Amino acid sequence: VARYVRMGPNKVRRVLRQITGKSYSEALLLLEFLPYKSCDPIIKVLRSAVANAKNNLGYDTTKLVVKKAFADQGPVMKRFRPRAQGRAYRILKP
Repeated sequence: VARYVRMGPNKVRRVLRQITGKSYSEALLLLEFLPYKSCDPIIKVLRSAVANAKNNLGYDTTKLVVKKAFADQGPVMKRFRPRAQGRAYRILKP
C-alpha cells in the first residue's frame, strides 16, 4: 500500500493494467523497462508486498502472482493562479 503518491491516478492505472495477472518476476522485469515515471512507486510497493509475503507468511517468491492492483484518487492540493483584473483561477495538483 502506497499512500499520498504525488501522481495522477490515471497515469498509474495505465501501468497497473499491464502487470495485473503476471508473476512477480515478470511484472518486475516489465516495470523496470517501461518508460513511465509512475513505475518507480509501483516497483517499491511490489517489492515491499513480496518481502512481506516472504518474511511474514513464508510464501515462495517464485509462485507469487499480481492478482489485484488499483490506484484511487488521493487528496488534492489547491493553488491559485493570478489572472487579469484581480481574478484568480484555481489549480488542482494531484
